[in-house]
Amino acid sequence: MNAFQAMKDAAGPGGWIDDPALLEPHLNDWRGRKRGRAELLLRPATTDQLAAIVRLAAQHRIGLVPQGGNTSLCGASVPEPEGGAVIVSTTRMRRVRQVDAADHSLVVEAGVTLSEVHAAAEAADRMFPLSLGAKGTATVGGLISTNAGGVQVLRYGTMRALTLGIEAVLPDGSVLDQLSALRKDNTGYDVKQLLIGAEGTLGFVTAAALKLVARPRAVATALAGLASPAAALALLDRLRGAVGDQVDSFELMPRTGFDLVFAQMPEVRDPFGAAHPWYALVELTSPRDGDPLAEALESALAAAIEAGDVADAVFAASETQRAALWALREGIPPAERAEGPSVKHDVSVPVARMPAFIAEATPAIERGWPGARVLAFGHLGDGNVHFNARPPLGVDYEVFRENGPAITRLVNDITVAHGGSISAEHGIGTLKRDELVRLGDPAKLSAMRAIKVALDPLGIMNPGKLL
Repeated sequence: MNAFQAMKDAAGPGGWIDDPALLEPHLNDWRGRKRGRAELLLRPATTDQLAAIVRLAAQHRIGLVPQGGNTSLCGASVPEPEGGAVIVSTTRMRRVRQVDAADHSLVVEAGVTLSEVHAAAEAADRMFPLSLGAKGTATVGGLISTNAGGVQVLRYGTMRALTLGIEAVLPDGSVLDQLSALRKDNTGYDVKQLLIGAEGTLGFVTAAALKLVARPRAVATALAGLASPAAALALLDRLRGAVGDQVDSFELMPRTGFDLVFAQMPEVRDPFGAAHPWYALVELTSPRDGDPLAEALESALAAAIEAGDVADAVFAASETQRAALWALREGIPPAERAEGPSVKHDVSVPVARMPAFIAEATPAIERGWPGARVLAFGHLGDGNVHFNARPPLGVDYEVFRENGPAITRLVNDITVAHGGSISAEHGIGTLKRDELVRLGDPAKLSAMRAIKVALDPLGIMNPGKLL
């Protein structure tokens, strides 16, 4: 029996795909920038099946590529073009194993989508406080493996902060059982933390215990029109002083982003009578009924208008109006994608440095590549900037994309000069691997390589990614 047949048997009935037509969607990344090659996709339904597959892969030295919703933006979830590896999909590992409202935790398998986690938490009158645009397809395994962020990191942190425990299959086929939802465990190395953000290079996450919080009972949402990112930072400081950690989200967006949304999504309307250069979408939440968040938000914005930091503001008076304001923010990525490709960057800098970073990086790109149109937006509350360079009007992206490496190098250099990171929430994959080597801390990279060799000496876990 050959290795592939043994792996099929281990995956069980309905647990594999080798039809080229059915494999095709799994070979291309979400952005369409990378296409890999593989002859087999496995779909284990249990941890034991996956452990058997990994043992066979180690025996025959076959690379394994983990794949959840395949929404990776860095090429981490598809195999390499040279082929030889097998894709392992978590799409059949879909159980919600436990919801413990009293403990504010739940246990779900790796193939459960973020939307399904939200639904399970809501059914228990709790909330899982991480949200992002791909919530309908992004899976728990992928969210953990990329240490995903989203719009609520300001208050609740990334997946690293929200993951209490992990079950995983390690490269030798053994099963790591750290699913306990303990808040304190001081028994040596926290091995699960090695797997968070490792992009599947150290093992397969099969299940996770996630932290829940009290469901919000009061919500206040507003959109502020501003002159600059510096004015937005001043507003954020004012809000934190007024309401503390009740600031749930604080999103920064330029007018150019709104114009894209209006052009591509005519159902989305401008809530202001006049255009503003920049906007901040602010949301406050509280678990207490009757908490006067709306009054606090109105008071803070009125003070910001009087101080000259805010030009105008609109408030959501209903859930429908709140959804309409969020549609402006959430519509920017798909609207930009509909207009055409761009040279994208997912970077972070210290929160206080974000206005200065945008002020330096934007003209640097415009000077270096005349006509290039910068679209910078993101999570001001945690310093995460989605900094995208779009082609000049009338220039095809395929012509412009040859400038991509030089643009990325410049953006990354400015990011590092401001004390930032070249990857805020999307990971490294293969697209950022060379830049990580160029700009990463040598001691950290050396430690990462040592960990990789120690846990995966055969190099079978997501080969070619991250390192």
